[in-house]
Amino acid sequence: MELRFPDGLLYSPTHEWVRVEGNFATIGITDFAQREMGELTYIELPDVGDHVEAGQPFGVMDSVKASEELYSPVSGTVVKVNNQLVDNPGLVNQDPYGDGWLIVVEMPSPDEVRGLLTAQSYVEMLRREGRL
Repeated sequence: MELRFPDGLLYSPTHEWVRVEGNFATIGITDFAQREMGELTYIELPDVGDHVEAGQPFGVMDSVKASEELYSPVSGTVVKVNNQLVDNPGLVNQDPYGDGWLIVVEMPSPDEVRGLLTAQSYVEMLRREGRL
């Protein structure tokens, strides 16, 4: 199955995606990241009300292959957490851009997303790194 990198989302070099709607950023991991990790077995996410900082870890995901930290592409306050992932982390493997979203962050400064990558730039980064 071919990897998907939807336009209209922004991407971080650490393989998270962001959907921006006003001051709110929905964050998940990319199709590439979930494929690299393999079947996810556990995801630890922050609580609603927690503060996340751009470039800093906000959670952990474990798979049969590895354990990786999740990095926030933006700063702000967590306003929503996908609690379905506690019982069913495999949702991220099945639908990384839909039901497998991780958290929603309210950003005090939406301009912060300017440094993130477009779908095309993210794919180019993966190609340069020899990962596609």
